[in-house]
Amino acid sequence: MTTNQPGSALLKTLAIEIAVPTGVYYALHSLGASDFAALAAAGVFPLVRTLYQFAKDRTLNGLALVVLTTNVVGMLLTFVTGDARMMIAKDSLGSGITGLVILASTFTAAPIMTKTMRPFLTRGQAAREAAWERLSGNATFDAVLRRCSVIWGIGFALESAARIAGAFTLPVSTMVWLSTTIFAGAFAVMMVVSGKVAEQAGKMLAADAEARPLVAA
Repeated sequence: MTTNQPGSALLKTLAIEIAVPTGVYYALHSLGASDFAALAAAGVFPLVRTLYQFAKDRTLNGLALVVLTTNVVGMLLTFVTGDARMMIAKDSLGSGITGLVILASTFTAAPIMTKTMRPFLTRGQAAREAAWERLSGNATFDAVLRRCSVIWGIGFALESAARIAGAFTLPVSTMVWLSTTIFAGAFAVMMVVSGKVAEQAGKMLAADAEARPLVAA
């Protein structure tokens, strides 16, 4: 059985995380709220959503914990400084830290993006899942997945640097939409590039699954 649920879930999550805060900011700003107040209200949604998911699933992986901690610390610093630009920089800094964490994980036995990419490559197929287990530890297979983590890590770090620079040099009202555009564009590029790199791993999974098909009990 093949499923596109991982991809659909990811796109849905991104749409919610990007569209809702942006919509909240412009709606409140049009009603006369200051940049700081509008951004503060918009920033509450992602934080509440992350806490809700944690309360619901009772699980929080290392990457999610980094993002959550960055958001909490960023929100506190923003309210202390009262600077609207800090609010935008906080979100950008979060993705930058995420990128650095992903890059650091490539030097470990379990790069962060390996687990993330598994459902995309196995496609929900039992034969591919079994092939994944057999190929885990294969030098070529692991190297391909490690390169994917490097791509995501560098990508997040670069787009974060661009957004932080814009946060302190461009008008706040411009950066609200431009920051989102930069992130979405960078994310799309990372998806395409890492997808091309991961094709080799996908072919290895397909070949292994075909060579050793599952036998129904």
